[in-house]
Amino acid sequence: MRAQMLTSILSELNGSSADIEASAVISTDGLTMASLLPASLDEDRVGAMSAAMLSLGDRTASELARGELEQVLIKGGKGYVLMTYAGREGVLTVLAKPNAKLGLIFLDVKRAAGSISSLL
Repeated sequence: MRAQMLTSILSELNGSSADIEASAVISTDGLTMASLLPASLDEDRVGAMSAAMLSLGDRTASELARGELEQVLIKGGKGYVLMTYAGREGVLTVLAKPNAKLGLIFLDVKRAAGSISSLL
């Protein structure tokens, strides 16, 4: 039941922008709870990398006195990876196209993360 609700939130998020290519909800220990990922991506690998990046981001924000971590953004030649906390136990990972309008995606991701947080 919860997995279906999480998948529904991801479907709504992915449908909110043509620039969002994939998304997943991952526990802070790296286990995938729900995902809408292309078949070419390994769910377990995405989960493990998301958890590792958030952990490193937490430590970096803390060590460099930047306050509590809100999100991690990675930009590559083929697009973006955005990771943001969804409550204490969840991480929302989103893959976006290289020409994505990030401002709108940040708003949609923040809204989705709030919905996910209320479920977890």
